[in-house]
Amino acid sequence: MHTGTAQAGTSAAAAGGAAVLLRDLRRTFGATRALDGLTLELAAGELVALLGPSGCGKTTALRALAGMETVDSGEILVDGRDITGVPTRRRDMGMVFQSYSLFPNLSAADNVAFGLRVRGRRGAARGARALELLDMVGLADHAAKYPHQMSGGQQQRVALARALAIEPRVLLLDEPLSALDAKVRLQLRGQIRLLQTRLGTTTLFVTHDQEEALSMADRVGVMRAGRLEQIAAPNELYDRPATDFVAEFVGTTNRLPATVTADGVTALGGPVPGVETGARGAGTAVDLLARPESLELRAVDHGPGIVTVKTFLGATTRVGVLLDEDLSVLVDVASPVAAELTVGQSVEVSVAPDSRRRLLVADRRP
Repeated sequence: MHTGTAQAGTSAAAAGGAAVLLRDLRRTFGATRALDGLTLELAAGELVALLGPSGCGKTTALRALAGMETVDSGEILVDGRDITGVPTRRRDMGMVFQSYSLFPNLSAADNVAFGLRVRGRRGAARGARALELLDMVGLADHAAKYPHQMSGGQQQRVALARALAIEPRVLLLDEPLSALDAKVRLQLRGQIRLLQTRLGTTTLFVTHDQEEALSMADRVGVMRAGRLEQIAAPNELYDRPATDFVAEFVGTTNRLPATVTADGVTALGGPVPGVETGARGAGTAVDLLARPESLELRAVDHGPGIVTVKTFLGATTRVGVLLDEDLSVLVDVASPVAAELTVGQSVEVSVAPDSRRRLLVADRRP
């Protein structure tokens, strides 16, 4: 398991976010281990995204931090203080849910001011703070509207403003964008990140959307069966996955049959030197995991591969190639080059010589 370390000196750390440590958390539901010794550290002001398949434990981890889920064992510390048994209302955390959870009988301004009222803030100050937060999320002109009078994206921005109004030191986001359409998701993604950076609030973001996690977070943790497989900066997670699960879960990966050699592996009919093979001896059958941009192709008269599909992605085109009846690969090719290829054309595929850091050797899959 690769847990990494929180990055000290995060740009917004000085603005008041709290350092968070989940230490060896365990939680079972019947025979299911939702959390299996999870340890996760967030630096003050850092935004960490938890990513993983359904049932991996990411939402349980967030709910445990919020105090909405008890743990069987382990500790939750905020700025070094153990809050494992502290009730939710006393944890000084803001939370935004997938379902907005606004009060339907309150206006946008009153929804934002609700937490301030519970905390005893006076009326005039409460109203001013609510309007300030609505302005911050671009909804100053919607203060008097009720939830049913606003779009889903607007409601979620009100929910975000409400969570931030109490000036929490920790912000928890539970799939907050998954109910929105693609365009609104993209807009809110940037707005959340801008606000989080500006306010310096330590943030734990749970999502199943890879693009969301990689584009927003300082670090991304990939979870599997209640544990962290790896946590790292987005580019490191993509370029240097620690396990084959991470490599195949994050982004697109080709799994190629290979054989260990004295200085690397052979794959696709040629040597791939310099690849880390661990303790595996020469001659061991393995799989080489390679991103589409780590492969290259060229048209040949009688190559071993046949172009089956082309998907235009802008500057690049993703080309599907059938190498034999049991092996297809995806190769990213510059679009002007791909324009010269035709479906059914004979090609040869090889590992690009400058792609070693994006390659991972894994045990041969049965």
